[in-house]
Amino acid sequence: MSTKHPIISVVGSSGAGTSTVKHTFEQIFRRDEISAAMIEGDAFHRFDRADMKAEMQRWLDSGDQTFSHFSIEANILDELEAQFESYAATGHCRSRTYVHNEEEAELHGVAPGKFTQWQEIGEGSDLLFYEGLHGAVKTDSIDLAGKADLKIGVVPVINLEWIQKIHRDRSARGYTTGAVTDTILRRMHAYVSVICPQFSETDINFQRIPTVDTSNPFVARWIPTAGESLVVVRFKSPKGIDFPYLVSMIQGSWMSRANSIVIPGDKLDLAMQLILTPMIRRLVENGRRAR
Repeated sequence: MSTKHPIISVVGSSGAGTSTVKHTFEQIFRRDEISAAMIEGDAFHRFDRADMKAEMQRWLDSGDQTFSHFSIEANILDELEAQFESYAATGHCRSRTYVHNEEEAELHGVAPGKFTQWQEIGEGSDLLFYEGLHGAVKTDSIDLAGKADLKIGVVPVINLEWIQKIHRDRSARGYTTGAVTDTILRRMHAYVSVICPQFSETDINFQRIPTVDTSNPFVARWIPTAGESLVVVRFKSPKGIDFPYLVSMIQGSWMSRANSIVIPGDKLDLAMQLILTPMIRRLVENGRRAR
């Protein structure tokens, strides 16, 4: 953690909706004229697409069917931790881009499934913003959770998360439902052992809950809309959170526990703006004063 050069980490599984949350952060940054250096979690995968396929086969041949991008071993988290440390100390670090598709390939000049070259980032920035799978990992040898100043978890209930992943991977990446289902099954071990524990480390969790039937996510024809959802917002520490103000400002919201507020799904962006804006401003103002 660093007063001079703060780090915000948004953590969520594949299909959880972290990209949508990232958009809200970008709105706040733009409105408040905050310069943010950006890191995507995919940049710290250990293998490109072809090498990952070969590595997965090697694990399968050894009798292990659980290896996936969620796994610690599939990522260079020590390198990610080093970049968090570098930014906290100097306001500079390095990152790269994992190219997912032809559109990104045209933008970056690198084939799909490959990485761009590492490059220095952070010059003149107010904070570092991470979005990905592992931004609050804490193990015996890695403590990313301890390096971030504000940690946000994006955690739809599991059936909704699967529906969102299936629809995204079919429409945007051309996968079949069967292929996405195989990926979900392969990732379950690491989901339980690597992804879920991070949500005990996060400062705030946003958990979306559908109010329509999602009993069988593998045949769902549509993703439940925001209006068909509720969102539980859980604060690790309620100290300093003005719950009466939030309830008064977010129509249809209520407190479910001393550290949790429930909001209509279509009020998520408003809730995030109200909750996160003062926190981000405080981090940035403290950083600017310290520098």
